[in-house]
Order: sequence, then C-alpha cells, then structure tokens
Amino acid sequence: MVDDRMSVCFEVCPPRDGNGVPEDDARRVGMARRLTAARLRYCGLEPLVDDATLIVSELVTNAIQHGDGAQITFTMTVRDGFLHLAVHDEMPGRPVARRADDTAERGRGLFLVNCLASAHGGTWGTSGDGTTWCKLALSGGRP
Repeated sequence: MVDDRMSVCFEVCPPRDGNGVPEDDARRVGMARRLTAARLRYCGLEPLVDDATLIVSELVTNAIQHGDGAQITFTMTVRDGFLHLAVHDEMPGRPVARRADDTAERGRGLFLVNCLASAHGGTWGTSGDGTTWCKLALSGGRP
C-alpha cells in the first residue's frame, strides 16, 4: 500500500447553537462520508468503509455543532499501517467524550469514535488547534 492523502476544506454556516445541523451543513456531512467511502475503496480498504464513514460523520458533525469557525478541513491519510482521519474546525480547545444518559438523543459521538478506534487497534485524540483525529490500524483489529 502506497501512502495516500486526501484533504478537503468546506465552508459551514455560522452561527450555530449546538442543537442541530443546518440543512446545508448536513449535506456537507454526507459529502464527507461519500468522499471517505470512495477514497477507501480506491485504496483497496473496503473493510474499513462502514466504520470510517461513521467516524467521519461524527467528527464533522461535532465540528459543525460545536465549532464557531467559518470552515472545516477534513483530511484522510493512509500511512505507516494506519488510516488517519482528522477534522479541523478552527476553534481552539479540545472536545471531550462524555457519557450520555440512557434517554439522551445525542452526546455519544466521541464515545462511538473511541469504541470504533479501539476495535480497529487504533486511538483518537485532539490537539489544541481545533483538530480532532482518529487512527485505525490497517491490519489486525476487526476489519
């Protein structure tokens, strides 16, 4: 497998109140999922498509709902035996996984990212510059 990198930057519709995703931004989440699936298939990584698209959906949605910047950058890199997924939302700070109540309709995104990353022999994290990232092992793990 040769190293591969894809990056896309798109505008989002501020202001956001954290309680929903505007229709235009919801389409951008779908676009990020489709790009992820297509690129993984192109790279011969079909077994990762379902979990990686769910992770991307959660990271991009989180950035839209909780960021306050005008654009989001999504990057996917295949390198050193890992699939690296990163979303940068221009908002400094670090999102934190939380435990949602059993009846809550939201609040499980980063918990899902953590579970999927662990299942694939990977991890996730944040950087202080507004980037949330996840990496999945290409071999081992569940795929």
